[in-house]
Amino acid sequence: MEGLLINITPSKDNRTMSNDHPLSISEPDSGELDRIWQRVVGRRSFLRGVGLAGAAAVPAAGVVGTGSAFAASSGPTSGDVAILRFLAAAEIIESDLWSQYAELGGVNGGNPAYMAALQNLDSDLPQYIADNTDDELSHAAFINAYLRAHGAEPVSLERFRRLAPSAATGAKHGTRLTSLKALDVDTSWYVRYRSGRNPDLGATFPQAVTIKHQPAIPLSDADTPPNTMISSPSVPPASSRAALRMQAIANTAGFHFAFIEQGGSSLYSTMALKCSSPEVLRIVVSIGGVETNHFSLWHDKAGNAVSQPLAGVTDPETGLHFPDLNASHSELLQTNLILPEPTQFLRGLPDCSVVRPTSDALAGARAAVHALTADRLFAGQSTEFFRFVMRLAQQADAAQRHVG
Repeated sequence: MEGLLINITPSKDNRTMSNDHPLSISEPDSGELDRIWQRVVGRRSFLRGVGLAGAAAVPAAGVVGTGSAFAASSGPTSGDVAILRFLAAAEIIESDLWSQYAELGGVNGGNPAYMAALQNLDSDLPQYIADNTDDELSHAAFINAYLRAHGAEPVSLERFRRLAPSAATGAKHGTRLTSLKALDVDTSWYVRYRSGRNPDLGATFPQAVTIKHQPAIPLSDADTPPNTMISSPSVPPASSRAALRMQAIANTAGFHFAFIEQGGSSLYSTMALKCSSPEVLRIVVSIGGVETNHFSLWHDKAGNAVSQPLAGVTDPETGLHFPDLNASHSELLQTNLILPEPTQFLRGLPDCSVVRPTSDALAGARAAVHALTADRLFAGQSTEFFRFVMRLAQQADAAQRHVG
């Protein structure tokens, strides 16, 4: 989407990470733990109802079943339709932002300097951007096609295209749904997935890098000429202003890629718990797995912006600095720890490596909309846009599983 993205708000006095300001994590009281446990019991009942009890011990093939079994199942409920309609909107939004990244920095991107700066994160980054874009486009098209096939109304956001594109070389003409020009990127996911604490149990996390009002794509040729020479594998402080600016923009994109996809990973996991139709459940878990795959990829690439030899870049325009996070020698910042640390999950049981969060409050549809709004992804959008998307989100969050 961790999105559409799910925003885990850090405490006000822990917006940045340093040796002088250690990680601050709050614990829920006993009453809150009891309420969380009741939700967990309900989820376990759901898993038994759809034949997933003890899923950890069941082979994947036994969980998913065969295509003919799904074809014979009953059709989607109104709640299933509400879930799919919100996910269609989320995928359309993702497709819009990823298309902007692909136009400028994908494998067929039109901005050479931006592509070179992205390749300092990984030489294959343009290909990964193109592939991620294709994936999101396929998700949006498939979900809408499924809705039509079952007599439900598909989702269109075309009437909300009103935001101006980048003026830089490579950007295509035409209005957009999203803006990548001045983002507030939540980077708390970076610490969250290295921590043994779970946001669904009350934990909060600081920012790994504080990114405020920062572009993730080149804004104009005057700001970052497309023929700017970008050194590799590092961009020394003595580099030209345009080179430092472009690398900082690319580094911001690297963190934004991961922010969007970790949100999608959590969103799909949360929506799956509400599905009634086995076929809709299959759709949600199958697409959700790809979102998690995307996040794992971008998690790794974001770390290259804050490790040697690339670490140390400062944007000469905004002052945004990408430090060497490995210099702290803290496992909460170590860049190669990209696989989710085992964390608190179910009360009374051992820590487990899981997607987190997966609660409605932190990873539901409305949480996704709030997170993307806080990201400034919708800066300049109309009131009508917010009303429409939030109505879809409310309907998706209100969906309840019905298992016969």
